[in-house]
Amino acid sequence: MSVPRSVAEVLDEHVTLEVEGIDRMYLNVYVPQMQREQGVASFFRFHRGHQFASSALMDPISKTFVAALEGFAKREQVPVIQFRKGQRKDDIAAEHRKKFTRPEGVVFIGKAQEKMPVFRTERRRNETTGATYPWLVRSTAMVNQFYIYCVDRDFGPFFLKFSSYFPYTAKLCINGHEYAKQQLAKKNIGFEALDNGVLSCDDPKRLQTICDGLSAEKIDALLRKWLRLLPHPYTAADRKAGYRYQVSILQAEFSLTQVLDRPVTGRVFFEEVIRENLDIGRPSQVQLIFDRRVGKKTPGRFRTRVITDGVVPSLHVDYKTTRIKQYHKGRPGAAHGNHHQQHSRLRHRQIDQEPAALRQVGFQANRRLLDVQKISHDCSIGEDAFDRVVRPAEVEGQRASALRFGDARVQALFSVLVVFSLQLRGFNNREMRTLLAQLLGLDPGNYPIGRMTYDLRRLRLHGIIERIPHSHRYQLTPQGLRISLFFSRTYARLLRPKLAQIMPEAPPIASPLRTAFDRLNSEIDACCKQERLAA
Repeated sequence: MSVPRSVAEVLDEHVTLEVEGIDRMYLNVYVPQMQREQGVASFFRFHRGHQFASSALMDPISKTFVAALEGFAKREQVPVIQFRKGQRKDDIAAEHRKKFTRPEGVVFIGKAQEKMPVFRTERRRNETTGATYPWLVRSTAMVNQFYIYCVDRDFGPFFLKFSSYFPYTAKLCINGHEYAKQQLAKKNIGFEALDNGVLSCDDPKRLQTICDGLSAEKIDALLRKWLRLLPHPYTAADRKAGYRYQVSILQAEFSLTQVLDRPVTGRVFFEEVIRENLDIGRPSQVQLIFDRRVGKKTPGRFRTRVITDGVVPSLHVDYKTTRIKQYHKGRPGAAHGNHHQQHSRLRHRQIDQEPAALRQVGFQANRRLLDVQKISHDCSIGEDAFDRVVRPAEVEGQRASALRFGDARVQALFSVLVVFSLQLRGFNNREMRTLLAQLLGLDPGNYPIGRMTYDLRRLRLHGIIERIPHSHRYQLTPQGLRISLFFSRTYARLLRPKLAQIMPEAPPIASPLRTAFDRLNSEIDACCKQERLAA
């Protein structure tokens, strides 16, 4: 079996399983009316019937809720653990889940103090009467958080984190891969699991259908189910009056997992991806991947990071609060144990925006990045395509001059065409003219419009670009992108620098290419000399 030579070959011929779906999802669980001071005051004054709204009224509710949680743990024989600073909660949860044998239930409850937004009372004075009165204000405090780690029959492992202080906001964390594994097991579909995914499956189409079926309604049903099973901070009367928990997405990760046939395949893929995409985090590239226009006022740090954990590298691209993480991971001793996984992480969305719109944003970002990587690495073109570009063209009676490979103006045209900022919305004569003049060392303000129009026309007739309907803008064709990359890269990276190395007038700097060329030249001279002597 030969070693794959390109990114496209790896993705087209060496992927044994491909599945995309929700990875981790971190959700806000909150009572909408309790998010502002006025709502809290209304709860105590008009619903509970108190004369004033004060933080003193919150203390009995908090104590009752904490006592209910501790009583639940004692009654159900659930371990209660105090998390220490520096401990990884996921590692502790994994150890406890190994000992948990029931198909469903609470595994353990963890306690940790964390800084949280709270409501406090400050004393204010009436300017007319001089009397004092309590007034609710927002503040922060170190509050006990209860991490309730559970296993659900349908969702597998998840946790629900409750604040012990009013208004008792919570966080729900689920894992879409664990949901898929639970569903595969319930339907008796054979599969081999990864730590965070599926390595192989007897019915890949059913697996993808299961991942697609993880809907907002199912997530909401999971929350309602466990709110009924666990102690609730609000009474039945409170809930009946409309003080009920709602859900929004704090953070969502959408993954594309591709299982590869051999470890060497994954290494080839990821080495090429990292080498060719170290600048993928620049604003011009980011707007192509996320399909969003990036301007001067767009917030966020634009960067590409390659992080190595041991021997496992990962590529990170950031945009605002969204991140794409791409990594390759192998399993020791497994012939088919390596997989490439890609996450797009999105923040702050309402649960009812998912799965349709939010899934689309996440999955499209993953796919778009792979498409860019495939084309940018595998930009080779055939001999016929090359000849069609470097020879004059005639299309429907219109003649266009050739785009000569070594011509400086042609090379500048192709170098401008592959600028990422021109890929998103296309480009017009002025935008192209400004960039082209800079490459040619000319004044952009004095570059002739007619000359640019001439170049756009021959690019269009050669099939490199096409006009966007009902506009004066152009965009690259799929074939044109490959041709532009091929011409610009082979000239800039191969022909020009390597030719300079082997010329006689080049500085005597040792290089493998010059050494090989000089040896070849010597061998040819020796053969010619022998032929002349023989004659």
